[in-house]
Amino acid sequence: MTLKNTKEQIKQKSLSNEFSKQSLASVIVRPRITEKASLKAEESVYVFDISARANKRTVSAAIQKIYSVTPLKINVVRVPSKSIIVRGKKGVKSGGRKAYVYLKKGDKIEII
Repeated sequence: MTLKNTKEQIKQKSLSNEFSKQSLASVIVRPRITEKASLKAEESVYVFDISARANKRTVSAAIQKIYSVTPLKINVVRVPSKSIIVRGKKGVKSGGRKAYVYLKKGDKIEII
């Protein structure tokens, strides 16, 4: 065994352990449908809400399994919580995390 093969085996093993902790359905919560996201989709960049425990590797693997496309790059961003007032009562709009998934020019994801 070469050093390269052992590194690849360790990477695959750690990825499979992450999936045992989280199912694919819990990694990607939903596609983020906003005006900015629809403008980005024209440039082959798609935006998804992801779980708080997801990382770039698990998001990449989930995109590959669910949509059958390979992402070129993934950026994960924290969405801050915001205070709001509805009918005179104060509240908090929960934050979360979102992922920008960059694809090749020919690849597309159908979001219904």
